[in-house]
Amino acid sequence: MSDFSFPGGKIYHNSIITQGDTSYALGRLSGGGQRQLLVKGDNAGFSGSSDHGTLICPLSAENAAEMRRRLPWLTPVPLGRQTSFGFGDRMGSATPGHVASLRAAVQDKPIAPIFAQQSVRENSRTGRTPQIVLDDAMWGVIEEGWREPWGADADHVKDVPDLPPFVAAGYTFYTIDPSDHVDNDAQTDDLATLRAKAEALPWDRIGTTYAAMFERYCAGTLQLKRLALDFDEEIFLRALVKYGRAVLHTTTVTAALDQQMAGKGYDLEMSVDETDTPTSIHEHYFIANELIRRDIKLVSLAPRFVGKFQKGVDFIGDIAEFEAELIKHVAILHHFDCYKLSIHTGSDKFSIYGIINQHARGYAHVKTAGTSYLEAVRVAAAKNPPLFRQMLDLAHQKFQTDRKSYFIDCLPEKVPFSRQLSDGQLPDLLEQFDARQLLHVTFGSILDTFGDELGRFIAAHEADFRRGLESHFARHLQPFS
Repeated sequence: MSDFSFPGGKIYHNSIITQGDTSYALGRLSGGGQRQLLVKGDNAGFSGSSDHGTLICPLSAENAAEMRRRLPWLTPVPLGRQTSFGFGDRMGSATPGHVASLRAAVQDKPIAPIFAQQSVRENSRTGRTPQIVLDDAMWGVIEEGWREPWGADADHVKDVPDLPPFVAAGYTFYTIDPSDHVDNDAQTDDLATLRAKAEALPWDRIGTTYAAMFERYCAGTLQLKRLALDFDEEIFLRALVKYGRAVLHTTTVTAALDQQMAGKGYDLEMSVDETDTPTSIHEHYFIANELIRRDIKLVSLAPRFVGKFQKGVDFIGDIAEFEAELIKHVAILHHFDCYKLSIHTGSDKFSIYGIINQHARGYAHVKTAGTSYLEAVRVAAAKNPPLFRQMLDLAHQKFQTDRKSYFIDCLPEKVPFSRQLSDGQLPDLLEQFDARQLLHVTFGSILDTFGDELGRFIAAHEADFRRGLESHFARHLQPFS
């Protein structure tokens, strides 16, 4: 039953599946044409056109849903506390390369993949929907013959109205981002200001009194398994004022999510990484303790670490300081022993992956986003200079607008315009700090203008893209494997 033929195209042999009296495969029309689902046998529930006993189907949402109904490993699942890795994919074509990197790099210790991951902000910029993101990842899972558990991350959910499309699509990991409710000024407020802000907190919603909460944290040394914490009034107030409303907002969104999930299991992450100042170890303890006291079942927590975690480049900062602080954060992690540490903007942080793995000891989640997109841009720079030149020049035009939601150090004046470079010099830009960030943060404008052309080009050069992703992500994964 698995002897498929696809005139005018090729079959992805890893995708061939036979179950019962029905076989399935993915094929692609020649010349970088569309991928198609091929079904031989029981094709009820699929839509397509018949050709000599094979139903040739578009990769539609309806056909994706039927595949998930028939083959359970195509449905994402909660992954729990094990080491995990989020593969962002802004074009919907990177999952085969992500799978290849896992197979190449992961030997001794399994790493649980999240193949479908996109934030509300990213979807708004790419014009994709949660369903499209999940389906694209699922087709990549089929193409590579991946049968192990995988997850789907509704990333940076800001508020309750963001939830329904992710729930409807079947996401299993929800990253609640209450950063709009973090008081960044609390980092430097004087004591009188902190006291006034604390009095103004909605204590009816907090469910206790200031005096009771003060006693909880400041009555004496908090002796953890590997760390002693002393809260004085100022340290306590700074944590309370900075993160109190964020904790309440997380509770509100989680309650709505519980209702919408209607008993289905999911992994919950709370993220405060997109804030102005680092999360101190006292603040980490406060956040985790207050969420757990409210029966929020955290699987992952993303503090704002010291140093700079910027898009598309390595860690910027004092690595010794980062390690010293990480050890303390990990002590709090092991004290509560119910969640893992999440490293956001985690792509390309090669200098600290080994440190993270050494101290987190298996309780880590690394989240990447646009670095897969940059690998597609790299292929274009090498093999389609005219397209890359247009994308580079558009990035220069759109940078000041598109950069506004990102913390980056990019100096666009350090990036040459396309007219200043020979074709042979173009790929080198993907190794330069400022050029990587320039191209990274303008992805929405580039894909809006050139997305179709870039997608067709990558489809025609998918082997190059897959190899690039495999090599790039193997460097990310090996320190954790």
